[in-house]
Amino acid sequence: MTDGAGSPVLARTVLQQCVHARLVVKPAEEQAPEEWVEIQRGMVVYICFFKGATEDIVQKMVNSLLHVKLCESDSGRRVSVLELPGSVLIVPQATLGGKAKGRSMQYHGNIGKEEGLQLFASFVSQCETELASSGKCAEAGVAVKHGTYGNRQVLKLDTNGPYTHLVEF
Repeated sequence: MTDGAGSPVLARTVLQQCVHARLVVKPAEEQAPEEWVEIQRGMVVYICFFKGATEDIVQKMVNSLLHVKLCESDSGRRVSVLELPGSVLIVPQATLGGKAKGRSMQYHGNIGKEEGLQLFASFVSQCETELASSGKCAEAGVAVKHGTYGNRQVLKLDTNGPYTHLVEF
């Protein structure tokens, strides 16, 4: 898999602005209710890493995604999630790596589970650091929330769009 310039695609993300998002990260069990994470206004980032992705790509992704002007401010201007300020919900989404073959989907290009988990954890950590270092975000009390890597999850999303973008690295 390559981008338009012939370079290999190492990660694929889908960005969606939201007014509220809630992700069930652990289903209900006999003795325990479901567990979920939730954000208010901000951005949902769906993320998938491909074979060949390394730690080198993560900081580039964080810088690009948190600074791109995709969120709508109260005045209607497009601003970054850091300028808004808004929260970020990161959803691991291996299905973004799917490729149709006949009537089924194949995921042969996806990174291995262990490597993907490490890159996902690094991505989350670097997003948290970036939001925490923004005075505007810290003052507003916005946060980074995330799903659990390698598990099925239920997402409930309210958006004022949809305003959705695919970004590959």
